[in-house]
Amino acid sequence: MYLELLGELIKKSISKKSLAKQIGVTEKTLFNKLNGKTDFTFSEVKKIRDIVAPGESLDKLFEKTEIKNVS
Repeated sequence: MYLELLGELIKKSISKKSLAKQIGVTEKTLFNKLNGKTDFTFSEVKKIRDIVAPGESLDKLFEKTEIKNVS
């Protein structure tokens, strides 16, 4: 999961639906990519950075964070 990216989407009031449309993928595809089920292409990464956080480090914005269930 990309917590930094998700935080930026919230801060900028950018919906996942809108972001998916802007980068040319379906909402389902974006959901899978955000949850780490499939990888973003480099082209998608650059588009997202330019939309969400121009000038931000790609490494920071796309740092993966593992979320573990606590039982």
